[in-house]
Amino acid sequence: MNRTYELMFIVRPDMTDEDLDKLISTLQAAVPAAGGNVVKIEKMGKRRLAYAVRRFHDGIYVLLVVEGGGPVIHELERRLRVTEPVIKFLTVRIDEEQKRLAKIKALRDARKKVSAQPAAASEETAAPAAETPATV
Repeated sequence: MNRTYELMFIVRPDMTDEDLDKLISTLQAAVPAAGGNVVKIEKMGKRRLAYAVRRFHDGIYVLLVVEGGGPVIHELERRLRVTEPVIKFLTVRIDEEQKRLAKIKALRDARKKVSAQPAAASEETAAPAAETPATV
């Protein structure tokens, strides 16, 4: 069963771009080997941390969106745990949230269609009444 996960990790602020690209490519290569696929990779850049983590006040944020099962996530988290430049990571399952948001959007679209139809019909009936001159 394929599920969708967001994997956000923070690396040391003094890490070079080449090393960061190498880390991302190794993680990206590990996903198909474990039976998943990478949907999106987003480097969010250097940002200030809310609190000091391992004596760092800044960090470089990276977001991976991955589709796959549990073994894919276990392998990625294992690799992140043993990688020294990674100071923090978090994995969140988002497929249920995407389903919920799609359902809400469909309900909103259905309500717009229903509310738009009576308004259009009432405008058609109101328009001829406005054209007739009033006799006093």
